[in-house]
Amino acid sequence: MRMKYVLSEVLVGLWRNVTMTIAMIITMAVSLFMLGGSGLLYQKVGDMKDLYYENVEVSIFLTQEVTEQQRADLDSKLKSDPMVKEVLYVDKQQAYERFQQMYADAPDLVNAVKPDQLPESFRLKLNNPEQYKNIYDQYKESEGVDEIVDQSKLLDKVFGVLTGFQNGALAIAIVMAIAALLLVANTIQVAAYSKRREVAVMKLVGASNWFIQAPFVLEAVVAGLLGSILGLVALAVLKVTAAGSSLAALEGLITPVSWGEIFLIFPLMAGVGAVVSAGTAWVTLRFYLRV
Repeated sequence: MRMKYVLSEVLVGLWRNVTMTIAMIITMAVSLFMLGGSGLLYQKVGDMKDLYYENVEVSIFLTQEVTEQQRADLDSKLKSDPMVKEVLYVDKQQAYERFQQMYADAPDLVNAVKPDQLPESFRLKLNNPEQYKNIYDQYKESEGVDEIVDQSKLLDKVFGVLTGFQNGALAIAIVMAIAALLLVANTIQVAAYSKRREVAVMKLVGASNWFIQAPFVLEAVVAGLLGSILGLVALAVLKVTAAGSSLAALEGLITPVSWGEIFLIFPLMAGVGAVVSAGTAWVTLRFYLRV
C-alpha cells in the first residue's frame, strides 16, 4: 500500500509541475548527451592513440654522400639497439616507388623527381614510440645521418586538437550538469512547498523521513532517467546523421563509433542522471523540509 501511495505521489508531482518537469528533463538530457558524447570521444581518442602509436615510424634519412661502411655500421647499431623493435632499410629506388604512390595524383611532380634525388633511409619501429627523443639524441650525430623524422610529432598535433574537443565537450557537460542540478533543486522545492501541509500532517502522525522524502526523490530519479533516454536518442540521431554528412570525412582520422559503444555508454548516463538527481533532491529536502 505504501509503495502504491509513493508511486502515485510521484506521478501526481511530475504532472503538477509539468512545465518545470519538462525543463528539468530537457536540461538533464542535454547534460547527459554531452557527458556521453565526451565519454565516447575520450574512448575513441584513446583507441586512436593506441592504433597510431603502434604503427608509428621513425625515419632516419641518410646523406647523399653516405658510404657503404657508414650505412653498414648504422644498420648494425640500430638492429642491436634495445629501443628498436624493427629496422627496414629503404634504398633510393624503393624511396622513389613510395614517392610515386604517395603523389600518384600529381604526375607533374613525380616526373620532375628522379630516383637519385631521393635519400636512402632506415625506417624504425620502436618498442616504445615515446622514446623517439632518445633515438634522436643517440643517432643525430652519427656519420651518414642527415635528418631524423618522427611521425608521432605530427600525430601529437592531431591529438592536441582532439583533446581540445574532449575538454570542450566535458566543460559543456559540467556547465549543463550544474544547470540541471539547480533546476532539480528548484523543482523539488516548488513541489515540497505545494505539499507543505500534507508533509506537516505526515510528520505529526509519525511518518518516517524516508516515507516523506521518497516521492520527491523518485520524481528527480524519474526525470534523470527520462533525460538519459533522451540523451541516448540524441546520440543515436547524431550517429545516423553524421554518417551522411560532411563529418563522414573524419572516419579516416577518427575510428567510427559503433552502436554497441553507444548502448554501452547508456548505463553510465542513466546511472549519473539517476544518482545525481536523487542526491540533489535528498540534499534539497534535508535543508528545505528539515526532515
